[in-house]
Amino acid sequence: MLSNSELARIFNEIGDTLEILGEVVYKAVAYRRVADAIERYPDDVAALYRRGEPPKIPGAGAAIGAKLAELAETGRLEYHDRLRAQVPVGLLDMLRVPGVGPRTVKQLHDELRIDSVEALRAAAEGGQLRSLKGLSARTEENILAGIGRIERRSTRLLLHEADELVGSLLARLRNTAGVVSIEPAGSLRRRRATIGDLDLLAAVSDPAPLIAALDGLAEVDHVVSAGTDKSSIVLRDGPQVDLMLCPPAAWGTHLVHFTGRADHNIALRGRALARGWSLSEKGFKVLDSGELLLAATEEEVYERLDLAWIAPELREGTGEIEAAALGTLPDLVTLDDIRGDTHTHSDWTDGVDSIEVMARAARDVGRAWIVLTDHTPSLGIARGLAPDRVEQQRTEIARLNAELAPFRILHGTELEIRADGTLDYPDELLARFDLVIASIHTGRAQPSEQLTTRALAAITNPHVDVLAHPTGRIVNRRDPLMLDWPRVFDAAAKHGTALEINGSPRLDLDDTLARAAAAAGARLTVASDAHRTEELDQLRYAVSMARRAWLTPAQLLSTRSVGELLELVR
Repeated sequence: MLSNSELARIFNEIGDTLEILGEVVYKAVAYRRVADAIERYPDDVAALYRRGEPPKIPGAGAAIGAKLAELAETGRLEYHDRLRAQVPVGLLDMLRVPGVGPRTVKQLHDELRIDSVEALRAAAEGGQLRSLKGLSARTEENILAGIGRIERRSTRLLLHEADELVGSLLARLRNTAGVVSIEPAGSLRRRRATIGDLDLLAAVSDPAPLIAALDGLAEVDHVVSAGTDKSSIVLRDGPQVDLMLCPPAAWGTHLVHFTGRADHNIALRGRALARGWSLSEKGFKVLDSGELLLAATEEEVYERLDLAWIAPELREGTGEIEAAALGTLPDLVTLDDIRGDTHTHSDWTDGVDSIEVMARAARDVGRAWIVLTDHTPSLGIARGLAPDRVEQQRTEIARLNAELAPFRILHGTELEIRADGTLDYPDELLARFDLVIASIHTGRAQPSEQLTTRALAAITNPHVDVLAHPTGRIVNRRDPLMLDWPRVFDAAAKHGTALEINGSPRLDLDDTLARAAAAAGARLTVASDAHRTEELDQLRYAVSMARRAWLTPAQLLSTRSVGELLELVR
C-alpha cells in the first residue's frame, strides 16, 4: 500500500512527464495540484480507498479520480507505466537539478539528445548548452552549481526529519534500565536547519543495557563501533547515530561539550585555562593538583567560568560568550511567548482543512488568533481567490468569529508579487484585509536587481504588512533567491513591514539573515505556513530559527494580542 507521499510523487511525476512529452500545460498542472492535495491530506488516502471510503481530494475530477483509485487500490497505475515507457528515466532525474524544469529537459533532449544528469554535466562543462535558445554561459554555471548542491544535499537531514527520527529513537531508549537522562546533542540541539550525524547523550548508572538496546534496534543496518561509553550505528535508511554515555555527576560538562560548535567550546576551554583548569567533557581538571571537578548541570559549567548560562541555539561562536560575560545575552523568545500565527491556509485555496477546522485546531494548541492568508489569483496552481470569493470568505470568517470568540480569525491574504513587480490585488481591496502578507512564487530566475525591485515594491506598499518567506528557499530542495538584503532590510525597517521566519521546510528567513534584519531595525514574525492542522506545529521550527537569530519576544509580531497586532499594522 502506497503512502500519501508516494502517491503524490507518482502524480507529480505524471505532470512532469506530460510536460516533457509536450502535452498542454493545464493537464500537467492538474496532476501537480492533486499531488499537492494528496501529500497534505490528513488521512491515509490508499487505506481509505481500500476500505471503500474514497476521500474527496481537491482537484481530482472523474478522470484523475479514477486513476487515483487504481493507484491507491492496486499499488500500480497503467497510465503512469505507459507514460514512463515514453520518457527515458534520466530525463526525470534531470528535474532534480535546481532551475531545470520540464520544458528545459524537453529542449535539451530534443536538440542535444541529453538524457541523464551526467550527460547534462558534460554538456554544461563543454559549453554546449549556450548554443540553445534561451540558454547561456550563466545557465551552464548555474546547472553545474545545482548538480553539485544535489550531491552535497543527499547526506543531510532536514531539522524536521531529524526531530522525527530522534523522537522515535528516544521513545524506545528512555526507559532502558540504568538511564537517568538521555537527550539529543550536537547540531540538532542547536536547532540547525540541516543535520548530518545524529548525536545522543545519556547519563547512566550502567552503560551496558543502553548500548545493547541501541545496537539491537530493528532499523540498525550495522554497528560501526561499540564500547563501554560510546556506540555508533548506521540506520538502514538514515544517518549514523553516535550515542555517548557518562555518569550523572558529569552530565553538565558532557552536555556542554557535545552541544557546542567547535568555536564555542574552544573559547570555553580558553576561559578555563585562564582560571587554572583544563576543561573537557569529563570535567574541570585542576592544573596544579590534577583534581577533577565534576559538574552535574550546564549551569554549573558556565557559572564556574563566570558566564551566564547560554541557550544551546546560540552556541555557535558568534559572540555569545562575550555577551554572557557582559550580561547582555538576549531574553530569547520561546514557543510559550507566541500568541498567534500570521500565515495559515485553508481549503479555499491550496489547503486541506476548512477554515473552521484550522481555527479550532489552532485554539486547541494554545493560540489566541490566526491570520488566514489564502492565495491570490496569479498563483493559479493554488486556486487563488478572485475578489468576489474574498468577500464570501470574509462573511464566513465573521460567522466563525462569532462562534469561536474570544479566539479570533483575522482575514488576511498571501498576495502574489507578480513578475513585473505589480501586486495581485488593487489597493482598495488590500485596505480591507486585517493583515496582508506578500510573497514571490514565480519568475524566480530573474536577475537579483529585478527580484529586489519586486520585493521592495511590496515592502513599500502601505497595505503590505509582512514579506513572507523572503528568500523563497526550501531546505534541501530549492535554493534561496539572491536579493540585495541590506536594501531589503533597510526598507522593511523604514516602512514597518515585517519579515517572516517560516517554520515549514523552507525555514526562511534563515537565522543569519533574520539576525541581520533585526540588527537593521526590521520587525519580524514567526509563522507555520500551515496548509493542514498537523502543520500548525511547524510554528516551533520558526521559533527555533528566531532563537538562533538572537530574537526576543518584543521583536516579533506573533507575540502580540489581537488588539496590539491590529494597532501595530495600522
